[in-house]
Amino acid sequence: MRLRVSAAGCALALGASAALLTSSAAVAAPSKPVVRESPARQPTRSAEVADTSVGPFTEPGFAAGCTWHEFGEGEQPPWWLTFADPLCVEYSKRDITIDDGGALRFLVAEPSRFAIAMVTCHYYQKDHWSVQSTHGATPWVAWDGQYWWDKAARRAGARLTNFRVDGHTVGIGDAVTALEPDFPDVARALSDYGQAAGETGLTVSLPYDLRCALAG
Repeated sequence: MRLRVSAAGCALALGASAALLTSSAAVAAPSKPVVRESPARQPTRSAEVADTSVGPFTEPGFAAGCTWHEFGEGEQPPWWLTFADPLCVEYSKRDITIDDGGALRFLVAEPSRFAIAMVTCHYYQKDHWSVQSTHGATPWVAWDGQYWWDKAARRAGARLTNFRVDGHTVGIGDAVTALEPDFPDVARALSDYGQAAGETGLTVSLPYDLRCALAG
C-alpha cells in the first residue's frame, strides 16, 4: 500500500504546533566502529540553573568532547560503549526495506542500540533513515536526525532535516515558506524551529536526574 500524505497539510499542522510552543516560550520569558576524535569535553550547567524553556535546536555543550562511533546498516554497537560518557554515535538506517531483509536486520539491531544509550548522562545520536518497500522505490518516509540529551543540565534536543513523506518534504521549514507571503510575523516566529524544507528542530527540558546531577 502506498502512503499518500499532503505535504502542505502536514507542514501547516507542524507549523501550528510550533507556533504554540513559540508562544508559550515567549510568555514564560557496524564491525569495529569508525572513530572521529574531537576536542576535550566542555563542562555542563548544573541542575540548579537548568533551562526549563522550549527553544530552537542547539548543539549540546558536551558536543566538542565527542568521540563519534559510526555503525552501518543493522550493525550492533559493542557492549563496552555502555560505559562511554559522553556517548556519541551515528547510525545508517537507509536499508529498511521489505524485500531484502533490511527491515528485519534493523529491528534486530535496535534493542542493543537503545540499551547502550540508557545509562549515559550525555548522549548524542545522528542517524539517516529511509523506509521503502524495495530498493529504488520512493521511500515511504526518510530523514536525517540529530538527537541528544544532557541529564546533568536537564536539557534535550532533536532536529529532523530532509524529512520526506512519499517524496514530499514536510517540516516547520515548509510551514515557514507557506506562511511567509500572508503571515510574515508567524513565519518569522516559526523560523527559529526550522527554515529549510523538511527541517524541524527544538530543545526542551528534562526531569531532574540525581545520579547525573551528582556526576556533573
